[in-house]
Amino acid sequence: MSNKATLQYGDKTYEFPVITGTENESAIEIGKLRAQTGLITYDEGYKNTGVTQSAITFLDGELGILRYRGYNIEELAGKASFVEVMYLVLYGELPTKAQLAAFENELTMHTLVHENLVKVFEVFPSRSHPMGQLMTMLSTLSSFYPESLNPNIKPEETNLTIIRLLAKMPTICAMIQKKGKGHPILYPQNKYDYVTNFLYMTFGNVSEEYVADPVIVDAMNKLLILHADHEQNCSAATVRIVGSSHANLYASIAAGVAALWGPRHGGANQEVLEMLEDIRDNYNGDVEKVVQEVKDRKRMLMGFGHRVYKNFDPRAKIIKVACDNILAKLGVNDPLLDIAKKLEQAALNDPFFVERKLYPNVDFYSGIIYKALGFPTQMFTVLFALGRLPGWISQWKEMRERKEDIGRPRQVYTGPTERPFVNIEDRK
Repeated sequence: MSNKATLQYGDKTYEFPVITGTENESAIEIGKLRAQTGLITYDEGYKNTGVTQSAITFLDGELGILRYRGYNIEELAGKASFVEVMYLVLYGELPTKAQLAAFENELTMHTLVHENLVKVFEVFPSRSHPMGQLMTMLSTLSSFYPESLNPNIKPEETNLTIIRLLAKMPTICAMIQKKGKGHPILYPQNKYDYVTNFLYMTFGNVSEEYVADPVIVDAMNKLLILHADHEQNCSAATVRIVGSSHANLYASIAAGVAALWGPRHGGANQEVLEMLEDIRDNYNGDVEKVVQEVKDRKRMLMGFGHRVYKNFDPRAKIIKVACDNILAKLGVNDPLLDIAKKLEQAALNDPFFVERKLYPNVDFYSGIIYKALGFPTQMFTVLFALGRLPGWISQWKEMRERKEDIGRPRQVYTGPTERPFVNIEDRK
C-alpha cells in the first residue's frame, strides 16, 4: 500500500502523506493542503476528520470493539475497579498493588471541598439544573487553586490538579443530589473506597448509618468504567480544543460538561426514562402499540441502536447483567421498569429490530439502573460526567503532552460579498 495519497485539482497533482495507527486505521495528513492548493476540506460535524493522534481509546463501531489503552472493555468491567481504570487511562498502564494503594490514598486525601465553595453552592436556586450546578462548581475550583491557571507549571503540580479534580468530583456530584432532595450534605469518609464513598455521600443520611450493598457498588463501578472514555466524541473534543488555548484543567473540564449537557450527547439515558414515562402516561403501558408505531415509522425509541456501533454496543452486554442483578436485588416494583423490560424483549426478539441491529445500548440500561437506585432523572447526565471525568482529563493531558497547536477550524463562507456602507438615513 502506498504511504501517499494523490489529489488532482485543475491541471495540477498533489501528494499528501498517509499515516497509519497501531490498529491499521489510516488517515491522509492534510496539514499543508491549503498552503499548497488554496483549498480546505469540508466535513460538517468532523465525521471523517481526525483531529489528533491518540493512544487512549480504540473504538471499532462495525465490530463492536472498545478498548482502553489496549485492554478490552469486557475484561476491565469484569476484573478491574473504576479507580484502576482511572489510573490506566491517565497514565497508560494498569497500576501495581503499590501504585494503586498510593493513588487511592492521594484521592482520599483530597475529597473535601473548600467550605467557601460550599457557600457558593448554597446560593444556587433549589430548582436549578444539576448540570448547570456541576459546570459552575467545576469552573469555580480554579478560583480556589489559582496556581492551576499557569500553563507552564511542573508536571507534578499538574498531576496534583488532576488528583484534586478526580477526588472532589464525587463530593460535588453528591452535594448536587442532596440539594435536589433538600437534605443536608454529607462529608466524605476516608474509610470508604472511591465508589462506596460516593454512594455514602449520595444515599447516606446524617441520622443513621449507611451500608452500601456490594451489588450496588459493583454495578456503579461497572457503569463508571463503561463511561470512562469514548474516543473523540463531542465533549472530549471540546475539552481538547478548549485546553489547546492553554485554558486551565478546571475550565476545560467545565466546557466538557457543557457539551455533555446537550441532549444529543449526554442526555440519552434521561431521554430513555422520559420515553418510558410517555409510554406509561399516554399509552397506558401498551408496549405492543409503541413497537408497532416504531415499525410504521411513526416514532423512535430512545436507547436503541448507536451512532458509532453499527452492530452492537459492547458496553450494553456488560451492563445488562448488572441491570438484571440490581433489579433482582432491590426487588423494585416500578411500572416504568416493567415497560423497559418489555421493550428490551421486543428489541432482542422481534425480527424488525434484530435485522436492523436496533439493540438496547448502554444508555437504555444505565437509565434503568439509575432509576432503580433512586437517582432523579435530571441527575443521570451528572453521573455520566462522573464516569467520563478520567477520560476527559486524559484527553486534556495527552493534548498538552503532545504540545498540540491551538484548535482553529476553517469554514466555507456563504454570506454577502463586499458591499458599501449605507448611512442610517438612507437605509430602506
